[in-house]
Amino acid sequence: MSRLCSTDGLTEDQTEIIRTVRTFVEKKILPVATELEHADEYPQEIVDGLKELGVFGLMIPEEYGGLGESLLTYALCVEEIARGWMSVSGVINTHFIVAYMLMRHGTDEQKRKYLPRMATGEVRGSFSMSEPGLGSDVAAIKTRAVLGEDGWYTIDGQKMWLTNGGTSNLIAVLVKSDEGADSVYKNLTTFLIEKEAGYGETAPGLTIPGKIDKMGYKGVDTTEAVFAGHRVPAGQVLGGVPGKGFYHMMDGVEVGRVNVAARACGIALRAFELAIAYAQQRETFGKRIADHQAILFRLAEMATKVEAAHAMMVKAARLKDTGERNDVGAGMAKMLAAEYCNEVVQDSFRIHGGYGYSKEYEIERLYREAAFMLIGEGTSDIQKMIIGRALLADYRI
Repeated sequence: MSRLCSTDGLTEDQTEIIRTVRTFVEKKILPVATELEHADEYPQEIVDGLKELGVFGLMIPEEYGGLGESLLTYALCVEEIARGWMSVSGVINTHFIVAYMLMRHGTDEQKRKYLPRMATGEVRGSFSMSEPGLGSDVAAIKTRAVLGEDGWYTIDGQKMWLTNGGTSNLIAVLVKSDEGADSVYKNLTTFLIEKEAGYGETAPGLTIPGKIDKMGYKGVDTTEAVFAGHRVPAGQVLGGVPGKGFYHMMDGVEVGRVNVAARACGIALRAFELAIAYAQQRETFGKRIADHQAILFRLAEMATKVEAAHAMMVKAARLKDTGERNDVGAGMAKMLAAEYCNEVVQDSFRIHGGYGYSKEYEIERLYREAAFMLIGEGTSDIQKMIIGRALLADYRI
């Protein structure tokens, strides 16, 4: 176990699960991550291995074939996976959010239909709120579902930034609907959209154009989804009640932010490991660079940031596991972990010097991946707005 980011108070089962995932990362992910990332190649063998480990069903209740574990266990596993390759944790994240929303808000029929197959990875999930003209401002959603006299909805519009958009066969998508109150937060509905895995017209009236080329976060497929007269029965409304979509999605994003915090912790930990190893190998002016005070101080600051981010992520996961509202805790954890991740990666990059700019060194990949943590599941500025508003409510004078 790493000297950093240990967690006290875990059960024997939790410890064994995390140890198993860590071993998988060491043997199956780290040796191939940079090569696959540079090739922008989907990590199919890694994904298949995670299916066998039961990671896709980690939090799904045992009655539906999952392991029934906590968000904390899941987040600690994600931290390990992201330490190996952040893109792989992204494959898991969106699937997990859809499964979580089904567990919390799905009808009994929807749970029976999807959760057992999601636990095995047979059904793979993705979700989308964003559109080409909006990101965090979900009130501006234009994609619309219209209910016909036959009891079916027709969906038209364009969605953006679907992680797993090509490989998934179930999309949880947030759209405007005619039902619900006039409030912009009460006329949004989450639909469960079935499709074929792949690109092109994956279902009648639903096209996945292709992968979006990105600076980092390679390997995992990020796509658009174009709805043009796509028809879906009323039974595919999450929870069976229209107009509740905003609250369903925000609940999912809340755990997603804990996930992103865990991913940032994993990247930061790996960057620190690379830096402290390199600092003890590289020599300048007749001694290891680790023995120069400037480098020594930098390593100390990096380790402290890794520990602080990890502790806040663990706290946020444990709070969510109690069932309490966690928008502030998750926002704080996500913001701090993302910011510290970028700072630690930058410091590791500087310690590597010119070699850090070479694609032969792993830190080059981490440098590009860390940037995504600043925007995934809401930017740091969005987190600050959520946190600040809650503080004003709590400390009203």
